[in-house]
Amino acid sequence: MLQFMLLFSRQGKLRLQKWYVPYQDKLKKKVTRELISTVLGRKPKMCNFLEWRDLKVVYKRYAKFHFCCAIEDTDNELLTLEIIHRYVELLDKYFGSVCELDIIFNFEKAYFMLDELLIGGEIQETSKKNVLKAIQAQDLLQETSDHPNSTITI
Repeated sequence: MLQFMLLFSRQGKLRLQKWYVPYQDKLKKKVTRELISTVLGRKPKMCNFLEWRDLKVVYKRYAKFHFCCAIEDTDNELLTLEIIHRYVELLDKYFGSVCELDIIFNFEKAYFMLDELLIGGEIQETSKKNVLKAIQAQDLLQETSDHPNSTITI
């Protein structure tokens, strides 16, 4: 089970965080700071898995982002890499070559996609098509709620 997922830039700016187990805010900040500096300090050719405290950390760099997940000691690292890759594919498909500004200005969409993909740290939906359909339905719902009186009167 995923413990948490972090998305941060090459400069170490945290752009997205999702915690699936309860941590105190002070500990979250410490963990985030520690993992960002650890992952950014690693060389590009190094392994994408590392043991950290009593967890395994799986990370992957895509363009300017680092996606970092902490999993339990008994979980499969390759499956976690596949989850990260699936999430990146969803972001790319929705935003069309996702960039940092997409995440900054549309963070609620990024969180919604993550919530459609994962629930409670476990994979919920494996189909990209189904996740994108849910997101498009949410977009349509949001558009209609933004313009409730969009009927034309003569």
